[in-house]
Amino acid sequence: MSETDTPPSSKVIRNDPWYGSYAARAEAMRASEIRALFAVASRPEVVSLAGGMPYLEYMPFKELSELIAKMMVDKGDVAWQYGSAQGDPHLREDVLQIMELEGITDAQPDDVVITNGSQNALDLITRIMCDPGDVVLSEAPNYVGALGAFQSFQVEVVNVMLDENGLIPESFEQTIVEQRKLGKKVKFLYTVPNFHNPAGVTLSVERRPRILEIARKYHVLIVEDNPYGLLGFNGQTYPAMRSMDNQNVVYMSSFSKIIAPGMRIAWMIAPPGIRQKLVLANEASVLCPPNMSQFTIATYLDNFDWKKQINDYRGMYKERCDTMDAALHEYLPYCSWHKPKGGFYIWLKIPEGLDSRAMLPRAVTAKVAYVAGTGFYTNGEGRDHMRLSFCYPTPDRIHEGVRRLAGVIDAERETTELFGTSGVPDSDPRDPEYPGPQVR
Repeated sequence: MSETDTPPSSKVIRNDPWYGSYAARAEAMRASEIRALFAVASRPEVVSLAGGMPYLEYMPFKELSELIAKMMVDKGDVAWQYGSAQGDPHLREDVLQIMELEGITDAQPDDVVITNGSQNALDLITRIMCDPGDVVLSEAPNYVGALGAFQSFQVEVVNVMLDENGLIPESFEQTIVEQRKLGKKVKFLYTVPNFHNPAGVTLSVERRPRILEIARKYHVLIVEDNPYGLLGFNGQTYPAMRSMDNQNVVYMSSFSKIIAPGMRIAWMIAPPGIRQKLVLANEASVLCPPNMSQFTIATYLDNFDWKKQINDYRGMYKERCDTMDAALHEYLPYCSWHKPKGGFYIWLKIPEGLDSRAMLPRAVTAKVAYVAGTGFYTNGEGRDHMRLSFCYPTPDRIHEGVRRLAGVIDAERETTELFGTSGVPDSDPRDPEYPGPQVR
């Protein structure tokens, strides 16, 4: 056999001559249903209730650009240079005042690790804590970005139940016991306690100490992901679990929802041993978070009333949530949902027998997009739900989007009554080759 011949055992599939050569963890990677939707959902004729993009037109871009220009004159040689894997010291000091709003008052700048967005943070904590086959516990439904990170490290995600008051402590404890009986290593609980993505619920203050107690009892780390905590519609904040326990909680938050996702800056605080490993993993993964983005965020925090800006966001998102809730009552009263008290999302339960993933192409044909509930599970569940985002569209667009969606669901109900099924899509949107629904 010549050097150019393909070895007999290799496969060439989907025009990829390297198929069969990838690491096992690469074979487990799948495109998320949100990613598959993005191309069509971003078209102007489509009302997208899919993406969780913050509405940024309230930001003082003109004034900020002038200050960034000055920063570049004064510190450009540093802003455009390599930095520390732990992050800029000044920004690490700045995030302390943000965390104080949720009761974290004992953290020091050295406790903070700056990351390239929350996705990088999820990658880092999974990288240092988990081996293939280990178990991560996570609320069901799950945040889709976390699922992608866990799957890339060949981690088994086991669901813990939610209700209208958030994570159920009894389900948490029972799941730990069950997994250990199966011989599994439970490494951590991943939780989004405030204005959950996608469920919209918030973990009650009463349950938080109980969950911490269970975690300590079984020596299970808690990874607390809190990007929405400051976006309570009535200005309410909840005590972070990290504020109650500084030894068993890794806390994550991000500037993506409260300032701008394009900066790709988030942060973590962790106990000393874990923090040291996070810094080493960050250095190995990205070398250092971008100085330019960090300096831009610090310029904003140091020169603008960021608390007022967040308060403006709260009022804007509350209006949009109220609009979506009212439109759902008007057009889809036979569906059910929990109205959130903050955040970006409503988790809509559709009538029995309908399949949110199967009817997604027909929804996009009707020029409305959502995320099918199956994207928030690893086992095919969620067909009876969809995630609707109210953060980005204007109130008028939200109302029109729900009206269009109701037309699709009404037609689907009629089809189901006639034929007993809403059908199955030809291909899985999580497949990398799925082209996305076609818009006519």
